[in-house]
Amino acid sequence: MIKAVSFDFYNTLVRFWPPLEEIQQAACHELGLTVEEDAITHGYAVADVLFNRENEERPLSKRSEEDRLEFFGRYEQLILKTAGIPVTIDLAQRVWKMAMTVPKDFVPFNDTVPALKQLRESGYKVGIITNLRRNLDELCEQVGLAPYLDFAVGSEEVGMEKPHPPIFMAALERVNAAPGEVVHVGDQLRSDVIGAQGVGMHGVLLNRSGYGPASGDCPTISSLSELGKLIESLNQT
Repeated sequence: MIKAVSFDFYNTLVRFWPPLEEIQQAACHELGLTVEEDAITHGYAVADVLFNRENEERPLSKRSEEDRLEFFGRYEQLILKTAGIPVTIDLAQRVWKMAMTVPKDFVPFNDTVPALKQLRESGYKVGIITNLRRNLDELCEQVGLAPYLDFAVGSEEVGMEKPHPPIFMAALERVNAAPGEVVHVGDQLRSDVIGAQGVGMHGVLLNRSGYGPASGDCPTISSLSELGKLIESLNQT
């Protein structure tokens, strides 16, 4: 039986506001580039796979400013290439720098709080497993999620990023549950689903945009509102 449900944080429970697509459009416009919002959404879905793989191998937070700029130039270049606008690395870095000057906050998706409340009311422990290197208690308070969470485990605390096992194992210890008793939900196939499955947890892919990675054999949902029924089906197997 499932006892606990963990979630990735960014792009699973929360997003940026203003939306990154709008910020990207505005930055591109300033530099003479025209791009559709949906194309940028597609670009992010593809580029975020690169982001998570690079962060897995060598955390971006531990790189020099020069190395981060080099990476985010390639990241931006991939976003725009996928969106149908091939650009040079220099232009990609200019777009990225301009986009990063815009102040933004994390805000929950519309389905986040209802889903967390439903899970808690159903008796599940609910928490976060994230690669964000932030004060998670403070961050969850700021975005209004703290009342619906029982635990939060981050890579700064554990010293290892998803999909490496230690961060998932730390969460299992926190909830005192066996791997097969925990479901982990996230938007990244490798970091979230394969990482969770690697320690014996149930992995669920959340593909909000429809542009996410091919899910293979793992359960896939497009909204957190679908999660309750999926967990019920897991409890029946």
